[in-house]
Amino acid sequence: MKVDSSISAVVTGGASGLGLATARLLASRGARVAIFDFNEEQGSKIAAELGGVFCRVDVTSDEQVIAGFEKSRAAIGQERILINCAGTGLAIKTAGRDKKTGEIKSFSTELFNKIIQINLIGTFRCIALSAAGMLTLDALEDGERGAVVNTASVAAEDGQIGQAAYSASKAGVVGMTLTIARDLMGEGIRVNTILPGIFNTPLLHSAPENVKSALAASVPFPKRLGAPEEFARLALEMCENGYFNGEDVRLDGAIRMAPR
Repeated sequence: MKVDSSISAVVTGGASGLGLATARLLASRGARVAIFDFNEEQGSKIAAELGGVFCRVDVTSDEQVIAGFEKSRAAIGQERILINCAGTGLAIKTAGRDKKTGEIKSFSTELFNKIIQINLIGTFRCIALSAAGMLTLDALEDGERGAVVNTASVAAEDGQIGQAAYSASKAGVVGMTLTIARDLMGEGIRVNTILPGIFNTPLLHSAPENVKSALAASVPFPKRLGAPEEFARLALEMCENGYFNGEDVRLDGAIRMAPR
């Protein structure tokens, strides 16, 4: 599927980081882009810059996701591309001792569930609702109707200490990729997932330079943080290459994460 002015796209988490870089690249190819995000100020600014539309969406809410798709489709048409970048994370050990008091604590299942709800179920919710809309479209060459690109993480395969919830949520995204691609194969909708390593996103911008340098040095090659634009280029390839389907691809400079 060639990305051009005939294509509409929705990017969740599109107001910053990997989502923003992907939204900009899609728009540079002529695509009409909708930004789904929590950050109304930044999201509205980016949408205006790209000539697209901003939709304030919490991906854990059926009502907000449905309303987001209704708003985006009214403004730019039914999307043929969905890029899922909305996500979050935290680091808490499954069980451990408080460093100051020695009190034994366990990871709150409420917090665990919150990460699953955002990263895994939120991703599935957006795929299911977007795919239902794509089914209304006429097929393109090879019978294609649309393409979905999800964001997992290398933590899906080698999660670090404290990442049980995050790793589980991202492993879930990886685990459902081929299944959903098979669910949708008869309708011409492709589904792929990127597992990014350590990228220079807003999550790292506040980190001290020595921390960022150490992270960069841990990457086998090239010894630097990933650029969001590199993620965007792979996402674009997954959208445009019609034979790319049901795949989970690490984009990480060959890093394998240490325990901590």
